[in-house]
Amino acid sequence: MPPKILLGLTIGAIGVVFGDIGTSPLYAFREALGQAAADGLEADEILGVLSLALWSLFLVVTVKYVLFLMRANNRGEGGVLALAALARRALGWRSRTAIVLGAAGAALFYGDAMITPALSVLSAVEGLRTLPGASNAIGEGVIMGITIGILIGLFLIQSRGTARVSALFGPVCILWFVVIGALGLWHIMDEPGILWAFNPWEAVKFLATHGVLGLFVLGAVFLTVTGVEALTADMGHFGLKPIRLGWFALVWPALALNYLGQGAYALNKLEAVNAAGQHFANADWFFLMAPENVRPLLIVLAMLATIIASQAVITGAYSLTQQAVQLGLLPRLRVRNTSADYAGQIYLPSINWLLLVGVLVLVIQFRTSSAMAAAYGIAVTGTMVVTTCLAYIVVRHRWRWSRPWALAVILPFLTLDLIFFGANILRVVEGGWVPLVIAACIGFTIFTWVRGKSIVRTFEQRQSIPLADLAAALNRRPPERVEGTAIFLTGSPAAAPGALLHNLKHNKVLHVTNLIASVKTSDQPQVSANDRCEIKRLDDNFSVVVLRYGFMESPDVPHDLAVAAKAGLLDLDPMKASYFIGRNTLKPDAEVGMPLWQDRIFMFLQRNASDPTDFLRIPPGKVLELGEQVTV
Repeated sequence: MPPKILLGLTIGAIGVVFGDIGTSPLYAFREALGQAAADGLEADEILGVLSLALWSLFLVVTVKYVLFLMRANNRGEGGVLALAALARRALGWRSRTAIVLGAAGAALFYGDAMITPALSVLSAVEGLRTLPGASNAIGEGVIMGITIGILIGLFLIQSRGTARVSALFGPVCILWFVVIGALGLWHIMDEPGILWAFNPWEAVKFLATHGVLGLFVLGAVFLTVTGVEALTADMGHFGLKPIRLGWFALVWPALALNYLGQGAYALNKLEAVNAAGQHFANADWFFLMAPENVRPLLIVLAMLATIIASQAVITGAYSLTQQAVQLGLLPRLRVRNTSADYAGQIYLPSINWLLLVGVLVLVIQFRTSSAMAAAYGIAVTGTMVVTTCLAYIVVRHRWRWSRPWALAVILPFLTLDLIFFGANILRVVEGGWVPLVIAACIGFTIFTWVRGKSIVRTFEQRQSIPLADLAAALNRRPPERVEGTAIFLTGSPAAAPGALLHNLKHNKVLHVTNLIASVKTSDQPQVSANDRCEIKRLDDNFSVVVLRYGFMESPDVPHDLAVAAKAGLLDLDPMKASYFIGRNTLKPDAEVGMPLWQDRIFMFLQRNASDPTDFLRIPPGKVLELGEQVTV
């Protein structure tokens, strides 16, 4: 890769990939130290908490994700669903395990996507209280009002896309990391002994001597690595090398320096209050580190950084949803491209407004970043456990490692994930139930949709006949022919589409040219133009066309059929073609399929799914819909 391109991609990665983990210093050390200070605080405990934070960054982010998991990519794409697709391809017929794990990871991610904007923006706005004389003047209501205003504005601009402002993400985040690293380095000079936190024994000693309290602290320490999933999820946009370069050259050193600086500042304050015989109080160490005259600028920069971090999570939710739709886990949703130059910049109105409602409910419910922090870790640790399990499938069945070697590599990571997950589970009552409820709702929606579609598919298969048999019967007794081309869309190209059977049954005609078209989603992120269209001529009446798309692509059936026709692969005039789509009417029945209440949920999802003509980009004026009643 040329140095100029590598530099540009690295700057872009710093602005998008590291926004979430880069804003963790706003609240992570404060919350961890607050847990440790519940029964008083000593200098060794500050070192212990700081050591846990530094070694979490090293083991979880650097070793597990940057050095190992980023190698387990699906043709350059990462993220839990991309990994699930790779694992499914590796398992073959046992792929249900991979899909269930992928669905669980996706469900947990939505909890993360709601909490990240609320927590990060709220924690930045709370920095206003650290301004001289502002602690009493700026109350909780003002903080919430500003936070809600920023969040509403952020979600309102999503429909316009981020192509214009995204160029600023990289420079702003580079400035952010340079500033927080410099602040930390400045305070390390006051307490050089804080460097002793690099000794892992300090972390081990803290956990060994603090019992259950140590686990609560560990759950809060995990906040230092939230956002780590973005390293793999955004890999397809920037590539492996730019993300690794950004992490090692800037992000990791800046985060480590800032946490060390916060620890040094807190240690200095502890020594001062002990000397004065006063009680040590936990504080907003991140903002207090900055001199009073530059603190307002730091607060503004923090707000910009948290908005960028929130934007990255929101667009990540759009991309994940698109993948879930393509993999059949969710109903079709309306997808709008917001950039003519970048296919990955999309906007999903329904997801946008659901996220906004969820974010506002969280802000109003929890009111402070400290209260909300307890809800954050469970979603992220749960996703990490799922990712590690999928990584084992890939290592064992895709890379063909022996079981002992695969377990030797994966078990330490899984053990670390489960320790963090267990530590965060202890905080369920404090607010950790929120992401679990969100994940349960999303997971149930996925289960209902997949189960309902399976029932409908089984009914259609029962009613269908092999296309070859129908073609032979029509050759023996040809029906009335009409001019033009009929394109029958179906999920199973080997069977006669229901719309074709209904057309023959009720209209008693067959077009001169008939294409049986099927859209298939590949386990790959993108499908090359050469592999897009597969054509098989059955006889003089029928040709079967299979269009393949990657799970990160949006289908465009008319365009790709026209391309095939232009290349001479199809006898097709796009202007004279009619599309026939089967649309069945669903009927609930308590005695058949799912319970009645679940039937109604599935029917609601089906009614509110994007029209297949929109999803496949077929002009509405060229579509005829035929179907029958299906009991679910």
